[in-house]
Amino acid sequence: MTLTMGSTVTLANGVEMPRLGFGTYKITGADVAPSVREALEAGYRHFDTASAYDNEAEIGRALSEAGVPRDEVFLTSKVWNDEQGEEHVLEALDRTLERLGTGYVDLYLVHWPIPRLYESTWRGMERTLDAGKARAIGVSNFLEEHLDVLSRYTTVPPMVDQVEHHPYLQQPALRTTLRDQGIALEAWSPIARGRVLDDPVITRIAADHGVTAAQVTLRWILQHGGIAIPKSVTPSRIRENADLFDFELSVAEMAEIDALDRGEDGRFGKHPREFASR
Repeated sequence: MTLTMGSTVTLANGVEMPRLGFGTYKITGADVAPSVREALEAGYRHFDTASAYDNEAEIGRALSEAGVPRDEVFLTSKVWNDEQGEEHVLEALDRTLERLGTGYVDLYLVHWPIPRLYESTWRGMERTLDAGKARAIGVSNFLEEHLDVLSRYTTVPPMVDQVEHHPYLQQPALRTTLRDQGIALEAWSPIARGRVLDDPVITRIAADHGVTAAQVTLRWILQHGGIAIPKSVTPSRIRENADLFDFELSVAEMAEIDALDRGEDGRFGKHPREFASR
């Protein structure tokens, strides 16, 4: 599979989304600007944030100061749980755009599924698309059951589902559902908060290629057709996570990593069914 830093996934409405992005969860305050600058220098043009991350204003300033043309940057943000509901979504996105200093986001996501608000929230999401304030819309942390209920209310189906996804939590049934429905899978916590970095299978494959365990894990996600948004504030790791394009995992190596799946025992983040079920 030929992949480059410029490789994209074509979303259902034709928007091109970079396959590799820079995650900014828990990057706040004085860490934001140098991290964003380093990421830009490493070649990242896809940045993932959320209203709940409390860093949108700093990210917007850092991108503006870097002087990269807006149409060369892919910006994602998310509507938080207490901002859901049709009118609240529109107001929340306006606040996000003001903080980011831009007239639109490239992708706007529902951060967590709240069943009682599915219909109203998704109406608001579709309105952000109609208004040109979001180029694409999607969801985050939605499992098959959530997508099934949401489908009853959609005129425009979600284009992306951002979920916890790494070698220990692969969710193959969800991955199949997303593929069948034309929804792109985006992996948050792609290296399981560092937990996969000492895995003997992954470290052996990394040694065989002369790369790191993190690089192998990110490459595995990309070769499966996913989108990955690794996060770091360490310059060397920011650059390392972007250096994925001069090696390729074999079919056998991909299968070895596939076999590491632990099912729900591999989940390290909050469970969507429990976290935001109200």
